[in-house]
Amino acid sequence: MGVFVFLPLVLPLTAWPIARLAEQRLDPRTATRLLTGLTVVMAVCSTVCLALLMVVGTAQLPGNPLPDAWSDPEVREAVPYDEIAGKLAIPALFAVLLACGRTLWRHRRVRRRAHLALAGLPGTEVAVLPDEVPYAYALPGGRRDRVVVTTGLLACLEPAERRALFAHERAHLAAWHHRFLLAAQLAARANPFLRPLRTAVSYTTERWADEEAARAVGSRRTVACAIGKAALASRGTPVPTLAGLAAPGPVPRRVAALLGPAPVPRNWPSVFTSVGLAAWGAAAGTAVSALASANSAVTMVLILYAATPL
Repeated sequence: MGVFVFLPLVLPLTAWPIARLAEQRLDPRTATRLLTGLTVVMAVCSTVCLALLMVVGTAQLPGNPLPDAWSDPEVREAVPYDEIAGKLAIPALFAVLLACGRTLWRHRRVRRRAHLALAGLPGTEVAVLPDEVPYAYALPGGRRDRVVVTTGLLACLEPAERRALFAHERAHLAAWHHRFLLAAQLAARANPFLRPLRTAVSYTTERWADEEAARAVGSRRTVACAIGKAALASRGTPVPTLAGLAAPGPVPRRVAALLGPAPVPRNWPSVFTSVGLAAWGAAAGTAVSALASANSAVTMVLILYAATPL
């Protein structure tokens, strides 16, 4: 395996250029799918890398349940710096699993509490909470997906802006943006180098919903005004994986994008542009990461199989 086993840990750095360029140059729908795919693949590859190193490190610990042959010199030679890397991988992998588990637990807890808060309200698509605190978000799951908004936020908006608000939240639900956000959140927990991509996915999902809302109400300016007013009055959403009109982030950039021309839908950027070069570079980094992880995993499995007494 050699040093290739370490590549998936650092190759997410190759995706940093595409994170910012995709926000600015790509259609939000394409950018969200591209960035989420890159993020998930790189996170899985880096976790596989840690797991392989963890096996080598655990085999060296006294009293471990693994076969003694797994700590033989022939096995340890497959991983460079096995004494250091193998033992460091044990707490690192534990920290990754703990962080991802905590994120999932928090996400489920918040969604469960949000559904319980709506228990006494009519089962309509839009749930209006009698709360003076202004906020709104899209709540998936339960018996049906729902848009949650407070009377405090509705009071801040004009009728046309309210329609933009509802169209924005419905776009989040229709496109399952909560799944993109949760996947990016978990990937960033698995590898801190993926945090810029998580931030980019949070932004592009909001831009995706902005554009869908603009098409639904027929006015980009109305959506921009609704976003601006909601951002000034709202406190955002209760958890990063619940999308909302006034989600925290670069609201001025969203408003500026809506006041400009609509983005041109494009499945993949041209290689002759800056964003295209960045996208192909990130794709190449992802491919190398996946190949390095697959090669290391297969090699380690073959080595351990050969070293395991029959």
